[in-house]
Amino acid sequence: MNGDSKKKIVKEIKIDIDKCIGCRACEVACSAFHANPKYSSINPARSRIRVVMDELNNEYVPILAGDYTPAECPGRHTFLINGKQYSECSFCRASCPSRDLFKEPDSGLPLKCDMCESDPPLPEPMCVQVCRTDALTYVEREEEVKEEEVSEDEVEIGLDALIDKYGLQKIEETFARMSLAKKG
Repeated sequence: MNGDSKKKIVKEIKIDIDKCIGCRACEVACSAFHANPKYSSINPARSRIRVVMDELNNEYVPILAGDYTPAECPGRHTFLINGKQYSECSFCRASCPSRDLFKEPDSGLPLKCDMCESDPPLPEPMCVQVCRTDALTYVEREEEVKEEEVSEDEVEIGLDALIDKYGLQKIEETFARMSLAKKG
């Protein structure tokens, strides 16, 4: 890591749970955008956003997929919200071994919100575009960060972890599928 710092644009989806009505349009739009080819199918299991729902109490919490973690978390805390208990897992953004949330249904590989990156770039992620209540809003801000260099060792460690978890054949198949999607 070198000591240089530079300004970087940080893209963020802000969530206002008080405005979410649980329509799940964000899940549908996300899964359609990430279908192969784009918009060819809708499967909310492929969505990088999920809405935790408690219809009886009219409470909805959109959760964006975060980083993959190879281990289960040690915390098993519960939250009491308006008389209903939720596990810590209910609001967790990670893809982990203890649950199937935020995993590609066919391969089991972890999903992570990519802010709907595409070429040409979208003005804002699909989930934000379809949210009619402004529960999801898109924000870009400048932030000063130290420049990090990613070493080949770090990439190899990450790939080794995925190969250990899913097997070389699944990783190769996923890379092949992703390569085709990027070309098409």
